[in-house]
Amino acid sequence: MRQNPARRAALLDAAIEVMAREGARGLTFRAVDVEARVPNGTASNYFNNRDDLLTQVGHRFYERLEPDSATMAAALEGPRDRDRVTELMHELVDRVSRFRSGYLALLELRLEATRRPELRHLLTERIRADVDANIAYHTQSGLPGDATTVISLYLALNWLILERLTLPDVFPEEQIHDLVTDLVERVVPGPGR
Repeated sequence: MRQNPARRAALLDAAIEVMAREGARGLTFRAVDVEARVPNGTASNYFNNRDDLLTQVGHRFYERLEPDSATMAAALEGPRDRDRVTELMHELVDRVSRFRSGYLALLELRLEATRRPELRHLLTERIRADVDANIAYHTQSGLPGDATTVISLYLALNWLILERLTLPDVFPEEQIHDLVTDLVERVVPGPGR
């Protein structure tokens, strides 16, 4: 197995693009090699099998989606009120939406997980850990609301992102900002605008 981390990351990024464009069925080592513009057989030197590739794509999505340290530091500046939560949710929706191919690949992984117990286990653990980390961050940072607030925002905003990336005409782009703001106002306790 090859160990060049930069090459592995490039192959996983290529796999994300293939999955977003062609679905999980289109994800082959050959398709990854072509997308990454590397010699035939390169992907098979980095991943044991297709299941290994799918699993590592799941990890890579979350690596690329992590907010940078400046975003995390800015999140705690100023008052911890509903307006701050609104800013954070706008940043989240925009960050995830900018990584369109990653989100679409994650949807493909979720569908694939219904048929692959190991992948389902991995995604369940990873997503549950992400939800738990968001709850802990939200409550420990003094933002208004509780675990149910965070879960409600998670569920609502994930579906909004899904609509935005897959059926953008359901809610036109110019409506997204207001929808995020209104969702936060309805879910997060505190004074209104």
